[in-house]
Amino acid sequence: MTATPAAPLRLTVDELAARAGVTVRTLRFYSSKGLLPPPELGARRVGLYGAEHLDRLELIEELQRQGLTLAAIERYLAQLPEGMSSLDLAIHRALVASWTPEAAEESTRAQLERRAGRALSETHLARLAAMGALARTADPDVFRVDPGLLPLGVRVLDVPIPLETLVAARAVVLRHSRATAHELHRLFRETVWRPYRESGPEPAELERMKELTDHIQPMIAQALVTAFQRSLREELGGGPNGEGARPGGPTTPVDGAAHEG
Repeated sequence: MTATPAAPLRLTVDELAARAGVTVRTLRFYSSKGLLPPPELGARRVGLYGAEHLDRLELIEELQRQGLTLAAIERYLAQLPEGMSSLDLAIHRALVASWTPEAAEESTRAQLERRAGRALSETHLARLAAMGALARTADPDVFRVDPGLLPLGVRVLDVPIPLETLVAARAVVLRHSRATAHELHRLFRETVWRPYRESGPEPAELERMKELTDHIQPMIAQALVTAFQRSLREELGGGPNGEGARPGGPTTPVDGAAHEG
């Protein structure tokens, strides 16, 4: 029996704001700056927003959480590949969040279900916890929610992936993320900070350098996310069996380096 496709997401401005966890005023502000495409006009000329609007809005919020200005966010969005699907945007946001400091928020079950746009069973909660999208607290009705991972976690709730696979996949990402962060920190410390400090800068110059380096983190995060998505697409190009790249596609990473191992 063929499953009935899910109906396209259609949200009013109030529903979109509630799902994204922002105010309607914030949503309208983003729209006025051109960061969100205009809605479709439904009956009685009511604006209706789809999954692409929701995922783009959540990505904007994640970039703001990193400290990017609106101008920087506009440039960031302009650099995204054309034709990115709603799922692509959700994955991009989750990857951006995974490279940045944790910013968990407390949420009641009712608030969590409102953000998810659906009722959540105990099985759903266990799967979201396995993906790192939430953590339980001493209060069974209160959760610590990762706003960067929750939207993508909700999307894959019904995908038939074993719970142990989700746990293992998260461990792989965390292990390599930490190794990458450690190596980048070492590189920056030895090639930038140490020579700069040894040059004997004035205290004011040293403080300004610290402020400038804070703005480098979002750029590094974007580079890492883009490289990861590209590599993942190439690895998955051969389908579930992993039998090589897509027909006619590259067999090595874009940079031209051969696979290790």
